[in-house]
Amino acid sequence: MKSTTLIAAAALLCSAFASALTWAQMPPETRVEMRNAQGEPIGSATVIAGAGGSLTLRVQVTKLPPGPHGFHIHEVGKCEPPDFLSAGPHFNPLGKKHGRQNPDGSHAGDLPNLLVGPDGSAEVEVPIRFPVREPGLGTPGTALIIHANPDDEATDPDGNAGARLACGVIPKRGE
Repeated sequence: MKSTTLIAAAALLCSAFASALTWAQMPPETRVEMRNAQGEPIGSATVIAGAGGSLTLRVQVTKLPPGPHGFHIHEVGKCEPPDFLSAGPHFNPLGKKHGRQNPDGSHAGDLPNLLVGPDGSAEVEVPIRFPVREPGLGTPGTALIIHANPDDEATDPDGNAGARLACGVIPKRGE
């Protein structure tokens, strides 16, 4: 491996470690308001900081099509309707391939599919396997996206999850 590649890899790992430390300093709970493409509120997600820097994401949403939907943390904390492309790609600071089942590791923003019931609602609590970063340290932060289709957990870069149905910005600290 070339020394420049090693230096770049080391820098990414240091950044990831620093991110984990800053998450440990965030408030115990950070609320994320989820909105659909029409700008209507459809529920919320809460990032819960636990012991040892662990993170859990609690999601409560309504008014969605029944069935499984891809659910990811995206790089940019912008949710401009109607397509939410402003949120950018999945959060992936270590340059991994997509998919929670990928043997080489997945994007830091890859989450399990969100299963929406026949009434259009979903409620789930999911551990975040990799601390993403403290809200507001990145410019302009990160976003949570619910996609139209299920994530196949394999296809790079987005698991064929389709259009973006809903988005929520992880607020900056103190907002």
